Amino acid sequence: MSMNRKRTAQSAFLNPRVLMGLLIALTGVVLALLGFGTFAVRAASMKQPAQSYTANSIDPLVPPGFDCSKIHELGIDKQINFRAGAIMIACGQAQGGGTRPSSPLGALTQFIRKLFSPLAYGGTDVDLITGTETFPAVNQSTTFSWGNPDNADQIVVAYIDLRDFPSDAAGASVSTDGGLTFTRLTKANGQSPFENAGGSPIVLYNRPTATWYTVWGLGACGGLGGYKSTTPWDPKSWVPYCIQSGSYDKPSGWTDMNPSSPFYGRMYVSGNDFARGGNIFVRYSTDNGNTWTNERQITTTFIRNVQITGDLVTGDVYLAGMDEDGGCSSGCGTNRNNKIYRSTDGGNTWTNTYTGPSFVGACRGTAGYFCTMYSNPAYWRHMGWGEPAAFKGVVHYVYAARNPSNGDPGNVFYIRSTDSGMTFSAPFLLNSDTDPTKAQWEPSLSVSPSGTLFAVWYDERDGGGASTCIAGSNSPCYRMYARRSNDNGLTWLPDDAFSDVVSPLPAQPHPSVVPYYVSDYDYASALATKHLASWVDGRVPINGTYQQDAFTDREPVNTPTPTATPTPTPTPTGCSVTSSGCGAIVVGTPPMEFTVNLSGPADPASVQGSDFMVNGTPANTAILLNGNLTIHFFFNTSPVVQGLNTMHIPACAFDCGNGCVQEFTCTFTYKPSTPTPTPTATATHTPSPTPTATPTSTSTPRPTPTPRPAPSARSRPTPPPRP
Repeated sequence: MSMNRKRTAQSAFLNPRVLMGLLIALTGVVLALLGFGTFAVRAASMKQPAQSYTANSIDPLVPPGFDCSKIHELGIDKQINFRAGAIMIACGQAQGGGTRPSSPLGALTQFIRKLFSPLAYGGTDVDLITGTETFPAVNQSTTFSWGNPDNADQIVVAYIDLRDFPSDAAGASVSTDGGLTFTRLTKANGQSPFENAGGSPIVLYNRPTATWYTVWGLGACGGLGGYKSTTPWDPKSWVPYCIQSGSYDKPSGWTDMNPSSPFYGRMYVSGNDFARGGNIFVRYSTDNGNTWTNERQITTTFIRNVQITGDLVTGDVYLAGMDEDGGCSSGCGTNRNNKIYRSTDGGNTWTNTYTGPSFVGACRGTAGYFCTMYSNPAYWRHMGWGEPAAFKGVVHYVYAARNPSNGDPGNVFYIRSTDSGMTFSAPFLLNSDTDPTKAQWEPSLSVSPSGTLFAVWYDERDGGGASTCIAGSNSPCYRMYARRSNDNGLTWLPDDAFSDVVSPLPAQPHPSVVPYYVSDYDYASALATKHLASWVDGRVPINGTYQQDAFTDREPVNTPTPTATPTPTPTPTGCSVTSSGCGAIVVGTPPMEFTVNLSGPADPASVQGSDFMVNGTPANTAILLNGNLTIHFFFNTSPVVQGLNTMHIPACAFDCGNGCVQEFTCTFTYKPSTPTPTPTATATHTPSPTPTATPTSTSTPRPTPTPRPAPSARSRPTPPPRP
C-alpha cells in the first residue's frame, strides 16, 4: 500500500496532480461565477423560516409520566446517552437540534482545500458513511476503531448512527482491504443490523474464537449488550447477546489479544451505572464473551468512566477515570482530576493507583452540567476526556485542559508512567500551536505491539477559531492533527496534520437530540502494521447543511522517521528533591513521618500534606524547617506495607526555587521486626552460640517540631511544560 507523505517543502505547480486539479478548479470557478445569479436565486428560494423544536411528549425514549424534578437526583443531567438527552428536552432543560444555511460554492471550496492540503500523517481520509441518508436523521459520530490482529485487512469502526433514530442509534462500517474502503452495514430494508441498540459505541475482537463483538445499550437486555459476528461484513450475521441490566452511561471496552498473556481472550467492559449511584462497574468475561457473570465495583462515588485499556504485553488492565468536581454547572473553568485504576489479576481486584493534580478542563461555554467547546450558542460538550494506552509496564494518557492565565480554551497534554500507573510525569504539551484563540481538544491515543504511540486530536489552528466555527455553515473550523512516538513515549516527533482537509463545524439537526451534541470520544487502537483512528467530520453537506459524518484514516507503524529532531519530554525547572530514605531497608514499626530535602527553598503557602504520597496515599500534614529547605510530612496512619514501598511528589506539586518542584520518586523496603531466636542445646550438651540480632539503625534524637495546620487546598492550574 503506497501513501503520499509530504514533510518537505515542494513547489505545488511542479506537481502534475496539482496542475490538473488547478485547471479543473479554475474552470469550475469561471462556471460558478457565470451562474452565480442563478445559484443565488435558487438558494433564496430554498430558504425556510427558522423552526423552533419543542419537546414531544410521545418521544419513545422518554418514560411515560417521567417526573422532571428527579433529573438531578437520578443523574440524568450528567449522562451523555440519547435517552438522557431526550428527557432533558422533554423537561424543557434543553432544546432539540437545528440547522444553518451554507454557501452555494461549498463543494468547490472543499475541493480546492483538499487539492492543496498536505498529507502529513496518515493516508487518504475515508468517509465511513455509505448508502442513502434522509435529513435530519443524518448524524454519525463518536467512534470506536478496532482491527483483526490475524488479518490486518479486516477493520471495524462502530459509531452512533441516527438513521433509524429513535428505534436505534447504532452503526458500524467494515473494511476488508486494510482500510482503503469501508461499507456501512445495512440490512435489505435499509436499516442498521443493530436493532434497538444505541449509546456509546464499542467494538472488540475476541481472538481465540475469531469473533467480533459490538457493545451498546441494548433494549432487549435492559442495559448493556450488543451483537456479535464471525463474518462482520455480512449485515445478516450479527446476533444479539446480553452483558448486564442497568442504567449504564459512557461504557468502554477492551479485550486481551496477546496469546502470551495470562489473561488471553479475556474481555472487559466498564461504565457508570446510574441505577447504582453513577458508580463505575467493570464486567469481564473469562470464556471469550459467552458469559459476563464477573462484576467488580470500582468507585463508591461518581467518577466519570473515561476509557478502559490493557497492557499489550503483561495483560494488566487500566481504567482512566475523571473527578469532574461537579461539572460546569457553575461555569466554564472548573477543576478536574485524572484518575487511574489498575488490575493485575485479570479484573478480579482493582486499585486506584494514581490521582493527578487539579487542572481546568477544556471549554469555552457551558450547557447545564457539561462544558462545551463553543458558546453562543453552547455546542460540542467536552469535559477534557482522553484515552489511556499501555505497553510493557509503561502507561500513557492524553487529555485536554484549558489555560486560565491566557484564556486558551483547550490544549492536549500527555503524561507517562514507568511504574505501571503508580506515578506519572509532568504534563507534556502535544500541540505545538499555542495561539490562545485556537482550541485543541478530545484526543485519542493508540499503542502498537512494537511500542509506537499515535495521538490524534481536534485542532483549530488551520481554521479561524471560534469566529469561523459556525455549526452547519461552510466555513473552516478544525482539522485532525496528530503526533507520534517511536519509543514508547520517551520522545515525540513533531505534530502535523492527520486529516486531509479543514472541516466545517458540523451541525446537529435532529430535533430529538440535545443541540450541543457532536462527538463524545474517539477510541483509537493499533495493529502490528498500523494505527487506526476515526473522527467526526463536517465536510459533506446534506440539504445544504454541513453535518456530522464519521471519517477514518490509518498511520503505518513502520513509517520512515522524518529528519526533524524528536522532542523529549521536558523536565520542570525549580528545585529537586532528595531523601536519605531512598533505597533504605526499614525494620520495626512502620514509619509515619518522612523527611525530604530541597535544592531550593519552598514557598510555604504552596506546600500541603497531600503533596507527598507513599504508595499513592497522601500525607495529612507538612511542616517546613531549615529555611524552607526541609519538609517533614506526617501521616495519621502509616501507609507503609511489607516489602517495596514508593515515595512520590508529583511535578509542580508546590513552588520552590525559581519555579516548581521537579517530580520525585524513590523506593524503600519495609520489614517487620524479627524476634531473636531462642538458643537451643545440642546433643553433646555443648551450648550453641546465641545468634546476634542485626541492630536497627536509629536516627539521632531531635526535638519534634510542633505541626501547624496544613494550608487549605487551593486550585492551581497545571503549568505549561517548560522547555
